Amino acid sequence: MWKRVIVAVAVLLAAGCQWPRDAEGTLDRVRGGVLRVGVVEDPPWTVVDDRGAVGGAEAALVERLAAELGARVEWIEGPESTLIGALSHQALDLVIGGMTRSSPWTKEVALTVPYFTSKRVVAVPLAAGSSLEGVPVAVEAGTPEVTFLAEEGAVPVVVDEVPAGVPAVVPDWAVDPACQRAVLELGSTDHSFAMALGENAFLVRVEEFLLALPPEEIRGLLVQARGGTGCGR
Repeated sequence: MWKRVIVAVAVLLAAGCQWPRDAEGTLDRVRGGVLRVGVVEDPPWTVVDDRGAVGGAEAALVERLAAELGARVEWIEGPESTLIGALSHQALDLVIGGMTRSSPWTKEVALTVPYFTSKRVVAVPLAAGSSLEGVPVAVEAGTPEVTFLAEEGAVPVVVDEVPAGVPAVVPDWAVDPACQRAVLELGSTDHSFAMALGENAFLVRVEEFLLALPPEEIRGLLVQARGGTGCGR
């Protein structure tokens, strides 16, 4: 449904119609100009190295969007609350960094339609059984899956970083079918970009770009930014 709506609006824009409009003219300003992007570091969605260079899956997508618009990207790294404040005051054009549809900022900014759904699963080696009863399962500290694992009879093993080759809670896109399989789904998250309210023409253009992306292409960018799948990292 969303894709049909976005395509229909894009056709209107291509025909020269003036709807939807940007309250502050963002799309016209960005075309051939500068795309100002706030970056909340959240690997592998966004990665900022020691020199301040920005990478990650979402950064790669922004670079592609900017190329289509003939724009140069200006990256601004910072905490989420600060960047959302800047976005709400039109000082930024986008904010990225693993933003989800459950974001607490929906009254301050607009969120694009979801462009990718990431699921949290329990992945086990191919030779392992399907039952998790009594099975140690690695899970990153600070994540909510410990309770779910215990309810399934598994033994949660809290780690700072999930090791390869063991039963573990991982995102579904990181499961390598050559050596792993998912035996339990624990939940899913829809990912979006954050944009300023009222910039409707720009919002439509960004959503048109995002919805044209094949999920497997996004998965590839995430795996690359993460440094491999459960077998190859």
